[in-house]
Amino acid sequence: MIPVNSLSPYTSLFSFLVGLPTLIGTYYQSWKAREEAKQARAGLSYSENCLEFNLEDGTTINLVPLETLHTLPEPGDIVLLPGDSSPIQHAAYRVSRIEHIYVRVETRFAQHGQARLAKTVAHVDRVNGA
Repeated sequence: MIPVNSLSPYTSLFSFLVGLPTLIGTYYQSWKAREEAKQARAGLSYSENCLEFNLEDGTTINLVPLETLHTLPEPGDIVLLPGDSSPIQHAAYRVSRIEHIYVRVETRFAQHGQARLAKTVAHVDRVNGA
């Protein structure tokens, strides 16, 4: 029979080596879940910082990162957008209207009422005969 006193330091060390990473992992997963829920409430998780081209029925045609653009399209502009093999095809579209979506800046150094551009939505109609 092994005395309990000789096992105690080993079980304490084993518990610490297993328990600490488990505690850190659990905290990280809960923090990540809170951040994802916060982004989902904002409704911008998949298209944040992008110019989104939408048909009038709400179908998204294309996403373009805002930092890659020199200028934003204006209503009346014709844009040539790539598509895929689904019903949305490579075609010319006329920009009917533009929406800019801003979100509150939530940093320690943000001023009261400060906002930043989070997303731009261009509503487009397909140009016939193109």
